[in-house]
Amino acid sequence: MWFGHKLPLSRWGFSPSVKSERLQGAWGSLLLGILLALAFCPTSGVLYFGMLIPMSVLEPGGYLLPVVFALATGLPVVAAAWILAYSVAGIGRFYNRIQLFQKWFNRAVATLFIIVGLYYALIQLDWI
Repeated sequence: MWFGHKLPLSRWGFSPSVKSERLQGAWGSLLLGILLALAFCPTSGVLYFGMLIPMSVLEPGGYLLPVVFALATGLPVVAAAWILAYSVAGIGRFYNRIQLFQKWFNRAVATLFIIVGLYYALIQLDWI
């Protein structure tokens, strides 16, 4: 990351000013996913290629280990994305309910303040 500005990314189609048609679709999504996974989860790459693949080669039923690893690391991400997606969808409804509550709450507090103000005014006038 320190020397990212020195990488010749335009040679592979990564240019900030030119839209590349080659990076669209399923292959572009796969490449973007791989780049993001390596950028944000470098320890997963080490665990996967450094430990899991050699372990799966040595075990007789080891072909299932990468599948279990993929599910175990992917399910929390899918769950977080699902929670975020549905919570964002409900924000508008929640905001409308809060506005309705705030309208009635403001009226109740204003009425309470008026009553308390009248009470203190009556105390100052020695009417109570």
